[in-house]
Amino acid sequence: MKKVVTTERIPIKLWLDDIDEEALKQAENLANLPFAFHHIAVMPDAHVGYGMPIGGVLATSGAVIPNAVGVDIGCGMCALKTDVKHIDKGSLTKIVTGIRRRVPLGADHHKEKQDMSFLPPPDDIVTAGIVEEQFEAARTQVGTLGGGNHFIEIQKGPDSHIWIMVHSGSRNLGARVAEHYNRLAKKLNQQWHTEVPKEWQLAFLPLGSEEARNYMAEMNYCIDFAFANRKLITDFVKEAFADVLKHELKEEDFINIAHNYVRWENHFNTNVLVHRKGATSARKGERGIIPGSQGTKSYIVEGKGNRDSFTSCSHGAGRLLGRRQARNLLSLDAEKAKMDALGIIHSVHSRKDLDEAPGAYKDIDVVMQNQEDLAEIKVELMPLAVIKG
Repeated sequence: MKKVVTTERIPIKLWLDDIDEEALKQAENLANLPFAFHHIAVMPDAHVGYGMPIGGVLATSGAVIPNAVGVDIGCGMCALKTDVKHIDKGSLTKIVTGIRRRVPLGADHHKEKQDMSFLPPPDDIVTAGIVEEQFEAARTQVGTLGGGNHFIEIQKGPDSHIWIMVHSGSRNLGARVAEHYNRLAKKLNQQWHTEVPKEWQLAFLPLGSEEARNYMAEMNYCIDFAFANRKLITDFVKEAFADVLKHELKEEDFINIAHNYVRWENHFNTNVLVHRKGATSARKGERGIIPGSQGTKSYIVEGKGNRDSFTSCSHGAGRLLGRRQARNLLSLDAEKAKMDALGIIHSVHSRKDLDEAPGAYKDIDVVMQNQEDLAEIKVELMPLAVIKG
């Protein structure tokens, strides 16, 4: 931990020195919520978000906040260690082409509805809820990457084994659920004349209410859907490998984590709802994934169970520049040259891609140093090829 802010209702514990003023203000708002529990934890990759900083961890007693999870419910990563070693550049290029053919990127969806077996069982859907309403549309979304910072990355471990890493979430399904319940919470909070200011963007649903129960149920379905989405994407990637290498990939290891969700946990001898928005669970011995940017290392880690972070760690390097800032300030030639020098098949081709260039992100080495008390590095992974929407 780098420092503790004690000026608010409850303390704010930070794992970074360079938090921007707006993100710190959001953390202060969290600390002043009447139902916030014990302290607020801010991870080393933190930056400003909607209502709550990305990289924030909030425990609550008696309320759930849809905006403290965000619109991409269940967004997370999976990492797959394969039996393949020493892949050549020509084969890698063909595999990337095969992946792009199989996995819709950006706002694209599948033209045909995917088989029901690829989705979590519909029995879990809340009756007359948003998930039920959007279920058929979601069948075209499962197995699609999305845009922004979502990626498919082919990486190499220190033992030369090839890894596949996927970062994606619950697509439009999760966004619709999040937006519905945030709108509902705002409407109810206004009716109740709640003491939580509207401008904080932290409208809540009281536990025990029908609205909170429905949100939790639909949110949990979206978490399962996001995992199903990542799993299907990895299956498509494995197919692309098999087409080029002429043999079926074998999984030697598989890890899946989410970083946008809320769940019941016990901290400081109290059962509370822990909201993680751009933060990863890091219980003692729990395996996790912390990616860098498309030009830097990513890490497989093991949690240390630090209770000061509500047993959490960062979900990545974290943004250094906003998207518009990156497009305006970064040099396209310089960013491309960094990755070309490393032989990476990357996704920075024009100025519009600079928002996802390495220079738009914090130094992953500093981020990892700042959380040495949260997670232990187990495997370092170097990027070979990156596919983005």
